[in-house]
Amino acid sequence: MSKVWFITGCSTGFGRHLAQEVLQKGDKVAVTARNINDVKDLSDKYPETAFAITLDVTKTDQVTAAVQQAVDKFGTIDVLVNNAGIGYFGAIEESEEAEIRRMFEINFFGLAAVTKEVLPILRKQRKGHIINISSVGGSVAFPGVGMYNATKFAVTGYSESLAKELAPLGIKVTVIAPSGFRTDWAGRSANDSKIKINDYQATAHTNQGTIRGYSGNQPGDPVRAAQAIIKIVETAAAPVRLFLGAGALKGIRNKIEEMKTDIDAWEETTVWADNPKS
Repeated sequence: MSKVWFITGCSTGFGRHLAQEVLQKGDKVAVTARNINDVKDLSDKYPETAFAITLDVTKTDQVTAAVQQAVDKFGTIDVLVNNAGIGYFGAIEESEEAEIRRMFEINFFGLAAVTKEVLPILRKQRKGHIINISSVGGSVAFPGVGMYNATKFAVTGYSESLAKELAPLGIKVTVIAPSGFRTDWAGRSANDSKIKINDYQATAHTNQGTIRGYSGNQPGDPVRAAQAIIKIVETAAAPVRLFLGAGALKGIRNKIEEMKTDIDAWEETTVWADNPKS
């Protein structure tokens, strides 16, 4: 049966590739972008199933209007994909407050606002699927992108809690955690801090250079990522977490081992901290 998708951030990257793949398979898509001209080609190519909508996720009035426009056009929303997001490069001490707050507004608060607007629709029909695009950097932290990590850790925690709240209502939640994919994230979609502190050259600056250096040559294929997202939407037992890319798999497995080492080494102190009343 055909589904109605609402996808944020469709101008480039995952959002655009996903919209194209979904439209090619025959589903309906509300394709949103801050500049509607960036997605007009999709609605022109698929006039019956693609509906272009202007949406800046940081503007509450646009969020409300965009969701209503999608429902007026297609009758409902079955799949929400929160894809809109930006990156930011800087050691934590170097990171500029205005840039940090802007990134949180887009990556986290905008995502939460769109989700809150769509939830009454999904609850009423007692079905649906919310896909939140996080990052392997939402489970594994890296030097040089600490504040970006913070936004994506927030998305991951939010998604895991939301999944538990919505499961009894028949609504699924999946948080997607990609590693390096050939999108604009490490290119024009991520600003650099204007502040540089030499003490972070060996850590933050080196990692930033590595990430920037392979922009456009990452191993991840965004078309395959889009196909993987479609696959989980069509799967009855969809995962709460989906890591995409060999780098993401390696990163999370290393994190699990590091956590296990710390937990085992400090188990006695962990348990000792409890002092039950007699």
